[in-house]
Formats: sequence, C-alpha cells, structure tokens
Amino acid sequence: VTMPPPPDIVKVAIEWPGAFPKLMEIDQKKALTVIIKEVCDGWSVLSHESYALQHADGTNFYITEKNRNEIKNGAILRLTISPALNAQQLHERIQSSSMDAKLEALKDLASYSRDVTFAQEFINLDGISLLTQMVESGTERYQKLQKIMKPCYVPLLHFTETAFPDSTLYFSINCKPTFYMLFLKKIASFVNKSAMDVSILQRSLAILESMVLNSHDLYQKVAQEITIGQLIPHLQGTDQEIQTYTIAVINALFFKAPDDKRQEMANILAQKQLRAIILSHVIRANRAITTEMAHQLYVLQVLTFNLLEDRMMTKMDPQDQAQRDIIFELRRIAFDVESEPNSGSIEKRKSMYTRDYKKLGFINHVNPALDFTQTPPGMLALDNMLYFAKHHQDAYIRIVLENSSREDKHECPFGRSSIELTKMLCEILKVGDLPSETCNDFHPMFFTHDKAFEEFFCICIQLLNKTWKEMRATSEDFNKVMQVVREQIMRALSTKPNSLDQFKGKLQNLSYTEILKIRQSERMNQEDFQCPPIVMMKSEAKIKPRLCIEILKKKKKKRKKEGDRAFRKVGRRREAYKFWYCRLSPNHKVLHYGDLEENPQGEVPHDSLQDKLPVADIKAVVTGKDCPHMKEKGALKQNKEILELAFSILYDPEEALNFIAPDKHEYCLWTDGLNALLGKEMTSELTKNDLDTLLSMEMKLRLLDLENIQIPEAPPPIPDEPSNYDFVYDCN
Repeated sequence: VTMPPPPDIVKVAIEWPGAFPKLMEIDQKKALTVIIKEVCDGWSVLSHESYALQHADGTNFYITEKNRNEIKNGAILRLTISPALNAQQLHERIQSSSMDAKLEALKDLASYSRDVTFAQEFINLDGISLLTQMVESGTERYQKLQKIMKPCYVPLLHFTETAFPDSTLYFSINCKPTFYMLFLKKIASFVNKSAMDVSILQRSLAILESMVLNSHDLYQKVAQEITIGQLIPHLQGTDQEIQTYTIAVINALFFKAPDDKRQEMANILAQKQLRAIILSHVIRANRAITTEMAHQLYVLQVLTFNLLEDRMMTKMDPQDQAQRDIIFELRRIAFDVESEPNSGSIEKRKSMYTRDYKKLGFINHVNPALDFTQTPPGMLALDNMLYFAKHHQDAYIRIVLENSSREDKHECPFGRSSIELTKMLCEILKVGDLPSETCNDFHPMFFTHDKAFEEFFCICIQLLNKTWKEMRATSEDFNKVMQVVREQIMRALSTKPNSLDQFKGKLQNLSYTEILKIRQSERMNQEDFQCPPIVMMKSEAKIKPRLCIEILKKKKKKRKKEGDRAFRKVGRRREAYKFWYCRLSPNHKVLHYGDLEENPQGEVPHDSLQDKLPVADIKAVVTGKDCPHMKEKGALKQNKEILELAFSILYDPEEALNFIAPDKHEYCLWTDGLNALLGKEMTSELTKNDLDTLLSMEMKLRLLDLENIQIPEAPPPIPDEPSNYDFVYDCN
C-alpha cells in the first residue's frame, strides 16, 4: 500500500528561464531561504539571497513566509529576482531619460504592484514620492510628449488603486502634504476633462471615492477640487461603469459631509437636477442595472431620506408661533376660514378652535401642539400634513369634512393618522439608519419626484382613509387598520413600481378584501395546528419521526451534490468579486474545491477542481462570528448581512474553508447539508420550516378518517391528457 506523503511536504514544479522545469518536494518545515538556496544550487545560481520564488500562474505573486502555506500540490513556481532587487531595478528604470524606457517601466510597475510584497519594497525606496512628482509634472517637455506619456497614467493609477486601497494610510505615511495635493489635483484634472480615456477616468473616480471615505482631511481637499457640476456630465454618458463610479463619488461626498453642510449639498444636487439625470440616463436607460449600480442607487436613496432625520427627531415647541401657525393654516385650508374672528369672547373663540381641532383628528383638541412632542415622527408629521393640505387640497378637504360628518367612533382621525403613518413610513424606509454595505434594494419610484417622501405620504394617507372605510373601523380598531395599511404598503413596494402612479395603482388592487384573501390563501398554504391536543401530539417522540429527519437529510445531501455553486471571496467592496467553487463528490466522501476567475454559469466538473478535502477530516462547521474570516475582517464584524451568511469548515490542524453564501436559502442548504454529512443536528430555519411541513402532513393523515380504507403501496398511474381543456376555470 502506498503511503500518502507527509502533510508538510508539497510537490511542485519550479521554472528557470532557459532550463527544463524541475519537479521538487518542498518541506514546509524548512525556512524559505533554505529552500531558495537548494533551488539555486540545483541550477548553479550564485547569490541565492538575491532570488525568490513566485507563482507562475499569471498572478506572479511572490512567496513569503506568511503565504507559503497556500502552495498546493502540483503548483508551478518560478525562480526569479527578489522583490527588493526587482523594486530597486524598476525604481531606476522609471527615472530613465528615455521616454520609451520610462513607459515600459511603468507598465511593469502596474503589473507587479498587485503584489503587496513588491509594493512594500517599492514604498521603502520612497517610490510614492517619485510617482507623485511624475504625476504632477506639467512641464513643456511632458506636454510635448503627451501622446507617449498618456498611457503611463493608466498603470500609474492602477498601481495607486490596487496597491494602496486604504488611501489614508498610503498618503499619511508615504507622502508629504504638498505631494498628495499635487497628486489630487492631477487626478481631479482627469475627472474634470470632458474627453478622457475611459480607463483613466474610471481609476480616477475610484481613487477619489477611496480618498473621501477614508480621510476627513482628504474629503475636504476633494470637495474643494471636485464640484457636483463637474461630475454630472459623466452621468449623462452611456458607460454604466463610469456612471456607477460617479454616483459612488457623489455618495461619498454626501456621506462624509458634516451635518450642517449635508442639506446644503442636497440643495446643490437638486439644483443640478441630479435626480432627473439619474432617472433618465440610468434607471430608464434601456439596459439592465448592474448589482453595483443598484447598490449605489440604494445608498443615494438612503442618504436622501436621512435628511429627514433632523425634522423626525425635532419636537414641536408649543411656544413657537411659527410652528403654531402651521396648525392654524391646516385649520384655515380645511374650513376655509378667511380671517380669524376678532369679535366674541375669548372663551367662544377657544371653543371654536377646539371644535375644529377635534374635526381635524388631533388627540389634544385644546392644544394640538402637544401631539407633535413624540419623536419620531416629531415635526416631520406636521410637515407632511401641511404638504398634503397645500399640494393635494381637494383630497385633504374631502378627508377632513368626510370624517367630521361621521359619528365620533367611526371617524378616521386625520391628525392622529398622519402622525402614526409618518412614523410607520420612517420605519419602512429606515430613516436615520446608515446604508448597508451589501444591500441594493432601491426603489425607482423615489427617483421620479423631488418631494418623493411627501408624495409617498400623500398617497398612503389617502390609502389609510380608504382602508378605514372598507374595514368599517371604529376608534378601537385604529391599530388593526394601521397593520393592514402597513401590509398594503409593503406588498406594493415589493413589486418595485417604476413610478408613484404605478405604486398608487398597485394599492388600488390591494384593497382590504384582497388582503383578507391573500392572508387566507397563505394560511391555507402553511396551515399550522396550534390547538393544545395537536401541539401535544406533535411534541411526542413518536410523532417527530426519524423518518422526517431522514427525508430532510437525503434532501440536503442531494442538494449539496447536485446544486453546489461558486462562493464569493471576502474582499473590498469596489473590487471585482473573486469566486471559488465547492462541490460534494457523488459518493459523499470528498469535497472538491478550487479558485475561479468569475462566477460560473452551470456546473463545474470535478476534474477541474484540483483541491480536495475528505469529509472524514472535517472537525466542525462554524457560523457567523465564530468563522475565521469574520474574525480577521474587522470591518465586517459590524456587517450583520455578511455575518448571517458566513460559515466555515474547520479541518486538521487549524485550517478552514471559508464561505459567504449568496443568500439565506443557500446558507441554510449548505450548513444543513454539511451537518447531515457529519451526522449532526440540522438547526437552520429552512429545516425547521420543512420539518413543520412534514409534521403538519403527518397530523393531517392521522386526523383523516381512514378506517377500512386501503392505502396503496405505489402511487396511482398518471392519467392521459384530456382531449380539450374547456373545463378549466377562466379567472378573467
């Protein structure tokens, strides 16, 4: 029997220019310098300290003590000059007097800069200062050679973005203020030019976004150099990548703006017609919206709605005459009071005000200002009421007069309803919450109007009044009505209407009667037996049958074998996603996995996945915060969405396969399938729901009157198709 090689021995092939590749066993216990000396001695190469090993797979990444454990059996490596020597040579070549040599050196620099080992060596030579001086050089000599020099900018920007994703660290450690200001001005000049190479513009926008997000000082400098007016033209083009990067920069400037400047920036965006431009050139352009674009639109939507937070958290001051005048205006519009009566006693006037405020549906009839002391919704509710009264006056007057003519207990109180509805809409739209790193749930209809939130409120307050009448509600039913209205709004929003009119149309089809039908249908589809005898039967050991568990285990294992897929690697948000693929062998004994350049469409064959992990070697399956990749990624610790989709397979000695599932369904399938393979309990929500379904079916079977009825062993045959389908019920 052939014994497997020790776990510390890795079999690789090593290349050297002009020689045949060597097959070699690397002992991971030995120091890397010792291994490099052995390789050099094999080819009689002197000065082994000037050499290093790197991957020959296209990445050309250097192998270091930190990453040497990533070398896999069968890997192809290359003996090459060390990163320090390579950086020294490139540093000299960049300063060549020949423009052609300088250009070639910059291209090589862009290629090598993807490797952090090389990048750090280049930084140590004060290479950033050299590059920054080159960028800011505007001498006549460079202007005359612009056609030759222009291609240098692309690798230079590529170097900056890829080697130094954290602009704060990069600029603060390696650049003097004068250098990075000159660098920033050069980048800004690329963005401000109307005709600029697409790749240069894309890199420039990415660097600007990184600067703004990572440093307050750099935010201020970028805000001085770049105006919204200079960014707008990039949104009016046809390149969606450029549009995405442009909105990302606008979002970054918006997000980092101080609280007292944020409203000012929103006003500038309104003046520049940003919303209308995005609507016509992005949302309504005849092409699919990418995931990253959807995320940036979602962020812009959140930041725009968050401008309402200040009013939402501001209590009304009963002594503030300007605020009290708004309530007077609501009364005047509703009851057409031309002027306040100066005649009559104070008591008489107070009595008249109290009567009108009661008709307007305030809780505090004597002093309605007290209704607006709860935060949220604070003064935002009063703002919405005034907007509705002024811009939809007929609907406002109709609602107020219609309800004031009803019996007290049957009237839908406009004031109270508006306050509670505003609070509900703020909860639905999560006003005040920071945008999620992974969400892309934007609503096109909110980009169709400059006062989207107010118009949203106007539609929903009329819906509330309509639902109140359909439910024939009384004052005791207020909370029930609000629950139905929330469901109507959420169901209509889930269809992603393209305009406010479409949203209104969706609500028309979601009457109270229709909501009852939907609820009834959902109850029928997921019937839950809650009466005590059934609950007791379900809890019996016999009625939670092993059969159910076995059925689920088979289902999960089958799903793991047939439907395994690519998983996203953890990386920076603006980086192109990298993927790796994992699947279970047909005999359920081995997990095959490997890296991929992009998300595969369809199944990846076993033989293309070089790496294997025997199921018998798996020590545990951990989830969420217990995963190694969640502990390492500090920024992700606060990201609830990522944490909820992360899981890892731990195996000997302390290695792990780290997963981030694309959605909750896949997460449940994988964690359940792995636990089923290991003979452990399946605890996901999906399993719980499936188990409940099986138990409910078991209950139904037990409750059926099946006495003297023979249940066949095999299912009955499927009958032939009928000659026609005239008997089918026509829903229309």
